[in-house]
Amino acid sequence: MIANDYVYELASNDEERGLRLLETRTLLESNVKYRLVRSKAAVDPSRSPFIKSRLSVLFEGDRLEDIADRVGVIELNGATFKVHALDHDDPAEGGKFDYDRKRAMEREIGYRFRGKAEMRSPDREFGFARMGGRWLFGELARGQAVWLKHKEKPREYSTALSTRVARAVVNIAVPRIEGVRAIDPCCGIGTVLVEAASMGIEIEGRDVNPLAAVGARENLAHFGYGGSVPVTLGDMREITGQYDAAVIDMPYNLCSVLSPREKLEMLRSARAFANRIVVVTLEDLDSIVAEAGFDILDRCTVNKGKFVRQVLICE
Repeated sequence: MIANDYVYELASNDEERGLRLLETRTLLESNVKYRLVRSKAAVDPSRSPFIKSRLSVLFEGDRLEDIADRVGVIELNGATFKVHALDHDDPAEGGKFDYDRKRAMEREIGYRFRGKAEMRSPDREFGFARMGGRWLFGELARGQAVWLKHKEKPREYSTALSTRVARAVVNIAVPRIEGVRAIDPCCGIGTVLVEAASMGIEIEGRDVNPLAAVGARENLAHFGYGGSVPVTLGDMREITGQYDAAVIDMPYNLCSVLSPREKLEMLRSARAFANRIVVVTLEDLDSIVAEAGFDILDRCTVNKGKFVRQVLICE
């Protein structure tokens, strides 16, 4: 296999396209805007709500025949297999394959395997794609919609982040998990905490609202993370620990109307306890972020019904 060489197949709706692109820039370290992204970043495809599959590149060639000639060396050891052609939406790559050509190419590759094909439930899946004028072939891993399992919580807020958005925001805040300690200092019912915990991220929660803190603990326990994610009660301006990253979903409901001074105090306190913050806000906070001592490195907007949120990466 070509070391650290992957092709990610991405998908999103129009409302979340900006969020997908921001996650792609941070998680996959790529500015590519199309559905296929080649990256050196090794990311579990189930981490992102936007990754459909990951192709671990085994070899490449100038022609489809070049990769077809090489698949015979793959040892299946009795396992069944299936081959997929990955469609591209980049006009420079010729766009999507038409149905007949796609099936013909898959057969051409599949005939060269020394093993039994299985269309419904194969033991192993392989794929190929056309990128940069080259043909890439490798083993395919499918992303699992982990976030979907977290939609049904014991405690819910109608204005809380969706699990898809929360998962992407966590990936933007913590693109590399190892050795990172994170916090959600306005955790609400714990949507961000659940997504982070399910990815193995070391994170803590905190909220000034006792009902929210109780709800977060209940939701975490419901999904089996009650013992691994501490949730404390208190104002974020009183935090004294140090963290590598923080996710701050700024309060915005009718019971949490904050003055500009309070918003500034919140972000100034974050400046003291976190090196990197991702701010989710319904308002324009650019001047307050700057006054708090942060630079905005990247950003996007994401819609949820009537809400238009901004996601800001700040350091």
